[in-house]
Amino acid sequence: MTGRSLRLRLIAGGAAAILIALSIAGVGLTVLFERHVTRNVTDDLELHLKQLLAGITVNASGQLDVTRPPVDPRFADPLSGLYWQVSDDRGRLLRSRSLWDATLPVAVDQIDPGEVHHHELPGPADARLLVVERRALLSVGERTVPVRAVVAVDLARVSAASAAFARDLMIALGMLGLVLALATSVQVLLGLRPLNRLRSGVALIRSGENRRLQTDVPIEVLPLVEEVNGLLDARDREIERSGGRAADLAHGLKTPLAALLSDAERLRERGELDLARDIEAVGEAMSRHVDRELARARAQGSGRRGVAVATELEPLLRSLVSILERTPDGQRISYEIAVPEGTTLPLARTDLAEVLGNLLDNATRHARSQIRIVLGAHGGVAVEDDGPGIAAPQRLKVTERGMRLDQRGGGAGLGLAIVQEVLEAYGWGLDLETSELGGLRALCQPAS
Repeated sequence: MTGRSLRLRLIAGGAAAILIALSIAGVGLTVLFERHVTRNVTDDLELHLKQLLAGITVNASGQLDVTRPPVDPRFADPLSGLYWQVSDDRGRLLRSRSLWDATLPVAVDQIDPGEVHHHELPGPADARLLVVERRALLSVGERTVPVRAVVAVDLARVSAASAAFARDLMIALGMLGLVLALATSVQVLLGLRPLNRLRSGVALIRSGENRRLQTDVPIEVLPLVEEVNGLLDARDREIERSGGRAADLAHGLKTPLAALLSDAERLRERGELDLARDIEAVGEAMSRHVDRELARARAQGSGRRGVAVATELEPLLRSLVSILERTPDGQRISYEIAVPEGTTLPLARTDLAEVLGNLLDNATRHARSQIRIVLGAHGGVAVEDDGPGIAAPQRLKVTERGMRLDQRGGGAGLGLAIVQEVLEAYGWGLDLETSELGGLRALCQPAS
């Protein structure tokens, strides 16, 4: 997958969205957990504060005393992180043993009797404390003594619990992220499957196995399928019109060409041999052009429409060879047809005859004494000869329209070019190689 891959973009986008969502969820859950722990700790402090206030007394001389301190043993453990402190308006101060020689800071806010205030203040050893305090009025005889009771806890416990929760949550969210990323990948693959089917359908159309795309696709892809099928219909109609125009033009030229050759024959009878020869050469060249154009139009009309065709190879070869054997060049050639009976090729008979006829004609003109027709390794057919062959740098040139290496005449330089055009219409190709016989090996086979 590259940076232009839709699959990669969707998976990357989904992974980024999952990462962002899980990150926000992780931060939010950690904050909520910390608030929940702080709320529970605050509730515990208020309970300790009630126990502390219940145990405060003032003797007859006005001295404060805590007869029943809170029962949590941490209040007796020095610097345990849990502290209480009681003070009055005369500066008298009572502390838990856990404070040792330190005192709890008191907020400067004014507390009305019965109110409970919560603060975060610095404490012993620069600890951050959560403080809960309340102001109460105690009666001693006819005098009322204001008392300020404070209970505090070190918030390091809350921070440690939050950090431990965050670590555990990170592992859980990481596993959840992997599962969601996997699910996203599966979802993207399933969602893009119709596009893969569409690509396979187009490939089947190009190979000729199907003529149209299947319409049993999701409704989101159906408009695209219908547009592609409409485009294929328009292409077929245009091919039909083009083929018809080419056929009309070719047939329209055949009559004038026949008349031209007839005039050349009359000139020959009158003794004007040079002029007759020139006119016949031009007429034959034009006739060959017309025939090749008809063959090309026919191949495009059948090879590109996905029409299932098959031609038995061996009878066609024997028919072509029997014709060539009666030519002056063919009389000196030994033809070997090494093709099993019943072998078929997926080309129309007229198109296959056009291809093999041109190849055998070229081989006959250049071979010394032997031509062999064999099957190729990938379901194709090869025509081999023992002639001079074609040098490797020139093999690409001979398939160009109008290019001829042999200047002896007898052709318009269109044979191999037309062979290649007909084969391409069926998704085949033409490869020119060195034959085991010493000459040229022209191999027709499906394009890889």
